[in-house]
Amino acid sequence: MRPLQQTADTARPHRPDLQIATEGEFAGWRTWTRDTFESNSGPFWHRIEDDGQVRCAFRVEKKHLNGMNAVHGGCFMTFADYCLFAIASRELQGPGVTVAFGAEFLDAAYEGELIESTGEVTRAGGSLIFVRGILKCAARPLFTFSGTIKRVKRKVAPTEIADSH
Repeated sequence: MRPLQQTADTARPHRPDLQIATEGEFAGWRTWTRDTFESNSGPFWHRIEDDGQVRCAFRVEKKHLNGMNAVHGGCFMTFADYCLFAIASRELQGPGVTVAFGAEFLDAAYEGELIESTGEVTRAGGSLIFVRGILKCAARPLFTFSGTIKRVKRKVAPTEIADSH
């Protein structure tokens, strides 16, 4: 595992689970460590490009493969769900859950390949955020996806309410 450095996210300053790789292929890229399923499935990474677009990526390892030595469809779906939240992070600015997810499998990917994703928020309302994106290996399209994220109000502990007055 590559060394990670804790950092503050500009959109969400109180994210102790947001980490930045300090070396290796993904130095400077961000990941979240709170979702143990994604952490064990990945590592998955994201960064904000100079033009403001969010780019996500992961390098295919043996653990990502199915019995035919291609990336397992569940891995693509897990990565795409990670991408939904990375792409929507500026609009989301808080917790959320995936309430709808659609996908199309276009091509296979194999061990050692770099999988990248880009996408866009197509609409952000008061409680729902709609996102679509694509996974590619170089110029080869692999998987398209769309999803809906529901904003979730953070539950405040009774002690926090008592301390706020």
